[in-house]
Amino acid sequence: MSDYYETLEIPRSASQEEVKKAYRKSALKFHPDRNAGDKHAERKFKEISEAYEVLSDEKKRQIYDQYGADALKGAAGMGGHEGHAGFSSMEEALRTFMGAFGSGGGGGGRESVFNSFFGFESGGQEEGGQSGSSKKMNLTISFEEAMRGTEKEVSLTNYVTCSQCQGSGAAQPSSIKRCATCRGAGQVHQSHGFFNMSSVCHSCHGRGKTISEPCSGCRGSGRIKEKQHVKIKIPSGVDTGMRLRMAGYGDAGESGGPSGDLYVFISVEPHSVFQREGDDVFIELPLNFSEAALGCKKELPTPHGSSCRITVPEGTQSGKLLRVKGEGAPNVHNRVRGDLIVKLLLETPVNLNEAQKNLLCQFAETEKEQNSPRKRSFFDKIKVFFSNP
Repeated sequence: MSDYYETLEIPRSASQEEVKKAYRKSALKFHPDRNAGDKHAERKFKEISEAYEVLSDEKKRQIYDQYGADALKGAAGMGGHEGHAGFSSMEEALRTFMGAFGSGGGGGGRESVFNSFFGFESGGQEEGGQSGSSKKMNLTISFEEAMRGTEKEVSLTNYVTCSQCQGSGAAQPSSIKRCATCRGAGQVHQSHGFFNMSSVCHSCHGRGKTISEPCSGCRGSGRIKEKQHVKIKIPSGVDTGMRLRMAGYGDAGESGGPSGDLYVFISVEPHSVFQREGDDVFIELPLNFSEAALGCKKELPTPHGSSCRITVPEGTQSGKLLRVKGEGAPNVHNRVRGDLIVKLLLETPVNLNEAQKNLLCQFAETEKEQNSPRKRSFFDKIKVFFSNP
């Protein structure tokens, strides 16, 4: 069995505050919600929770320091509870985790811990009121809008701060009283033998205050539902899958708590001509036989509504890529543009008239091997293959 002090990486003289700080750091690192499917992390989480459950309790710590962990197995007679013999399930370890972060069996529980420490979007309890929930929405824009940036107006139905009570939830300021049950702390504490339990106060629901005369407009919640029109500025260069965060555009908090955020998930419609890959944009350019063989110049559109001129070299093969610097998509972070990649595609002529066929026949009679290097290379390889049975 490992030493509990070594498990938490603290000296034996560590204070209770140091014990708690060390546990919080390790627990967040190895928590199963951050290490899904990782058996090593699960084992470490149980070990550090076991160590903290003992060292955070003065009586248990004293027994452990004098007699070791085995002595704790017989501690049932001392406190009326089952002695500590290691966590047999993840549920027990999670209960210790929640207790260490002040989230006892009352309101929020395990979920409220992760809202605070793991950055989840739903609201949590804040001083002065409960923070509002964050919201998300999907927004589809055109390829052209993604290239140049745009502004969209959307309609949302949110909880907003009640204008009648300014979010306090009370008909008048004198109606707000400190909660007599928890004395304004928002939590109540109970001791059961070796265990100290904290839970959200049932009288004030964790707010630390009560309202004798609620606001008639919001019925004491400090907020009402209202339809809003919100303008969303979309920067140039956004792409499908990107997310925009609009701070404070989620639901207003209860009793004056802070508002949540609005997360906008972007989808860009496919374009009929251009195809984006990262910051580069691809376009296919069909060429006829004479253009590819003799070379030519072509005028092409760019993703930004302008045009550019490219030179197709003589003897171009189908599939060749030409790069036009700085004519691709702008990077959403630094606005530096990628490149426009032109893919050349050779088209075989169809529906030939007699004069065209005669010209091609005359060309075929004069065509030599050096005019088709790839074809010549292919047949050279075939000859080698059949000459080496």
